[in-house]
Amino acid sequence: MLEVDRPADLKAHTGTALGASEWVSIDQAMIDAFAKATGDHQWIHVDVERARQHMPGGKTIAHGYLTLSLLPRLSEGIYRIRRTSRGINYGSNKVRFTAPVPVGSRVRLHQVLKSVEDIPGGVRLTFDSTVELQGSDKPALIAEALVLAFD
Repeated sequence: MLEVDRPADLKAHTGTALGASEWVSIDQAMIDAFAKATGDHQWIHVDVERARQHMPGGKTIAHGYLTLSLLPRLSEGIYRIRRTSRGINYGSNKVRFTAPVPVGSRVRLHQVLKSVEDIPGGVRLTFDSTVELQGSDKPALIAEALVLAFD
């Protein structure tokens, strides 16, 4: 894990592959909780019996936005800023859900620090983010993620 003292210290790591997070398992309880929180109860996510009969592989799949929502959790294992007042998810660019994430799968995040730009009181970080799907040739998600980190 990369550790720096202050947000601006990340400038020295621009263009660097920061590494991979730990694996996280995607279970049906996580998918169901996300469905409840978002109101997205499409059967491909929540109907285990129907998925067994009609989905490739016979399993429900995680919501694409659930996979995207894991970026902050997963990035905690990739880099750490010791002296920061706060961090804010600023947005995402070029988000693509490139492979389904079946229930029971494990995912992890790979990040490259693409840029670090000064903003009042801190920096804007841009990451090339890839969510790897264990056992798959294709990633589950690719996105450019933006974070604001303040002194």
